[in-house]
Amino acid sequence: MSLALSGGETSKVPGCELCEQTGGVLILRTPDLRIIRAEDADHPAFYRVIWNAHVAEWTDLPPEQRSQLMRAVAKVETVLRDNLKPSKINLASLGNMVPHLHWHVIARFDWDARWPAPVWAPAQRTVADAAARLAVPLAQLDARVADALQTP
Repeated sequence: MSLALSGGETSKVPGCELCEQTGGVLILRTPDLRIIRAEDADHPAFYRVIWNAHVAEWTDLPPEQRSQLMRAVAKVETVLRDNLKPSKINLASLGNMVPHLHWHVIARFDWDARWPAPVWAPAQRTVADAAARLAVPLAQLDARVADALQTP
């Protein structure tokens, strides 16, 4: 089991993509976690909440840190729902390819390339410039996500 450290310390694992790289467009970083937006042309409102310390499983975190992580996930979801009115929000903590605890928070739309299938399924249609179809430009959405996470 990896050790989850708090107070800004992290245990890094060589070769772990999420230990060595930001993981996408950095929206906000705190001592314990970071929010990034994945650069996915088909799913432009695809965010990840990543625990900074290298832990592979949810239960590697003590209960207080689990609560902190889920509050962040809920805030990201709320911003996406309030601003984009998606058909559905997909939440997932898979970590099969990158065993570093992170949650996917993905706004899904009935017009997106893979709807209603999962985001990793083959595309069912071509959607040109999906980001332009969002109700709020990505820069504004990113700022609103960051603001929500900085508000207690």
